[in-house]
Amino acid sequence: MAGLRHYRQALQEGTRLVSHTRQAGRSSLRRVAIAGFVGTTIEYYDFFIYGTAAALVFADVFFPALGDVAGSVASFATSAVAFVARPLGAIVFGHYGDRWGRKGTLITTLLMMGLSTVAIGLLPSAEAIGVAAPVALIVLRFVQGLALGGEWAGANLLTAEYAPHGRRGFYAVFPQLGGATGFALSSATFLATDIIIGNSDEAFLSYGWRVPFIAGAVLVLLGLWARGTIDETPVFRAANKEMLSTSRGSPFAGVVREQWRAVLLCGGVTGVVFALFYIGATYLTTYGTATLGIERQVVLSLGIVAAAVVALFVFLGGRLSDRYGRRNIIIVTGGLALVWSMGVFPLLTTGSPLLFGFGLAGAFALNGLAFGPVGAFLPELFATRYRYTGAGVGFNLGGIIGGAVPPLLAPVLADSFGAVAVGAMIAVLAVTSVVCTWALTETSHRRSLHDRHVPGVRKASGQPVP
Repeated sequence: MAGLRHYRQALQEGTRLVSHTRQAGRSSLRRVAIAGFVGTTIEYYDFFIYGTAAALVFADVFFPALGDVAGSVASFATSAVAFVARPLGAIVFGHYGDRWGRKGTLITTLLMMGLSTVAIGLLPSAEAIGVAAPVALIVLRFVQGLALGGEWAGANLLTAEYAPHGRRGFYAVFPQLGGATGFALSSATFLATDIIIGNSDEAFLSYGWRVPFIAGAVLVLLGLWARGTIDETPVFRAANKEMLSTSRGSPFAGVVREQWRAVLLCGGVTGVVFALFYIGATYLTTYGTATLGIERQVVLSLGIVAAAVVALFVFLGGRLSDRYGRRNIIIVTGGLALVWSMGVFPLLTTGSPLLFGFGLAGAFALNGLAFGPVGAFLPELFATRYRYTGAGVGFNLGGIIGGAVPPLLAPVLADSFGAVAVGAMIAVLAVTSVVCTWALTETSHRRSLHDRHVPGVRKASGQPVP
């Protein structure tokens, strides 16, 4: 009887220990999800207020001598500088993230983004200091691009490497939601500023646009607190112990040598995802106010609603990808984007705020539906030893293809051939995304991200290439 009693006590103690461990794991995963969401929200807020300001005021503040069209092109060109910097940021911070850990690297990117954003808010205009103003603007935008280039992969790796099998798509959406939330916050901040100063164009151009940039300093402190509460991922810790006993070359050299096809294909996959968002967030903001004559406050309000649409569809896309596969959701979204891009711009030319809002929501919905699965899809494609670098470079390569070039070309195409030419450009990117996604293998079946075997690229037969 005494032995049976001791056995029962040991069994109860073991049960309590297992329960406590599982609860601690769930609590840790919740903290990681929250930290990923808060951190990317703040970084994207800082990044997007630049795009909103570029669409609304930078042509007048920093390029007043160029005229309306050329000033808009120059303004968007400075915005595009960040997309050129993003792959470089992915390489630099990917190196440190793959060698020394995700957490410390993400704290560094957050500080870089915050300091450069506040500096933009304090930057004198071209009227005050001449050509030094746009030059300094370009440098600070480049620093923003470096920071965000190192941010996305690290934030998604934190959640993807913590998440359990079968729910990786769900947990990976939390950093992805930061994009939509950051855009909503940036639009809301500009809208509130515009309302407070009484919808005065003179006051908005003079100092109103600076408020969202300077206010970003408070958000950075919140982000540092959120990221300081989490631990390094178990996958990285385990892989790091293995790598300490072997030679450790450059992660970038390793991913180029072993998975360069996957990196290039990831750029093609995400090109249309970027294009849908940044055409909506930057070009359509200018198109709505300058070409269609819709009031600035109406356009900013519609942007907030559209951001809520992004968040909803990001969540939906991530959840569906756990059930139906990452590739299937992205391919279907690419097909829908092809149809949308060819039909929406004739609707926008009517000048109706309602149809403008419908077109904006459509772009953001399609962006979210594909962006949700991407958060898990790209990290699952790469081996642990260079996952930060591979996923980051592939994703930010898509940023150049879809985030830098289309908003820059859109005003010129619309001015020369009409708005339908912008839709044709997006359609080409949609087809490219479908083809590149098909060329990659499905990854949702991977039980663990701690291994050296990766799904790779499909052969013509459908089998993966190592």
